[in-house]
Amino acid sequence: MVGSLVFDFFVFPGLLFTLAVGILASWVVRKVSALIQWRVGPPLLQPAYDIAKLFGKENIIPEGGAEWSYLIAPLLGPAGLLLASIILIKSNYLGTSFIGDVIVVLYLLVLPALSVILGGMATGNSLSAMGSNRELRLMIAYELPLLLSITAAIVKAGGLKLATFTGQPVAASISGALGFIAALLCIQAELGFIPFDTPEAETELMGGPLIEYSGPLLGLYKISHLMALLVLPLFLVTVFLGGFSTGWGALWGAIKYVLVLVGIILIKNTNPRLRSDQALKFFWYGAAPLGLLALILAVVGDLIGMGWV
Repeated sequence: MVGSLVFDFFVFPGLLFTLAVGILASWVVRKVSALIQWRVGPPLLQPAYDIAKLFGKENIIPEGGAEWSYLIAPLLGPAGLLLASIILIKSNYLGTSFIGDVIVVLYLLVLPALSVILGGMATGNSLSAMGSNRELRLMIAYELPLLLSITAAIVKAGGLKLATFTGQPVAASISGALGFIAALLCIQAELGFIPFDTPEAETELMGGPLIEYSGPLLGLYKISHLMALLVLPLFLVTVFLGGFSTGWGALWGAIKYVLVLVGIILIKNTNPRLRSDQALKFFWYGAAPLGLLALILAVVGDLIGMGWV
């Protein structure tokens, strides 16, 4: 029993597997972005080299900051994403699921953003605090449309268990397609990709919340981002695209994951960065109404028995 738990947490579907896929996904993001920009791009293991280099450096704790918050904050993101990865993969691959696990995953996916906010606020640096403030406002903005779109998917699937979504592509309906689009845009912001990378904004805030971080602590934030590149698209695949199962189903699930990742990359490379106020308006007045429309259509379709609505 203990050995099985250790294997789940540290090998598959836990830390080792999530990191390995995250490294591969990060390379794909950078390589495809480079090809779009007529560059060669990095070698396959470059994301792993970057992490290894950071873990070989020294941690420097800034004076005047909240030391314990500064040290603990980088752990929150990887911890939340690790648990979310285990729940998602087990619910798909093994069919082991529990009532409300989709809600649990939603809560766990908030931890990476909270980790960045808490870490930035703990440094005592004004630019870092400004980046944390932007991250907080952005998180508040995109969580509403994400919640609305996921609620619409729950109505279509008829259950609060992730296993309920497996095998029934919610996005094949009108409400599911609208919810998928809204959720995809929210995931773009959660990943900190253009056009919603205002908290980091290198040209304005020199890295934003993470400006004072170095060494292994910064490496933990990078690991969190690598893990998010697996977990967040996989969440969309599970909830909206029917998930995956064993055998050929796993291959089909991998194809759907890659397609979602490519969509994220294309959005990243074909849009300019929005200002902070523009990003907030986009989610409040664009994505949120889209998610609300998806929810209304899902409820109406369920009441009148029209599955395609």
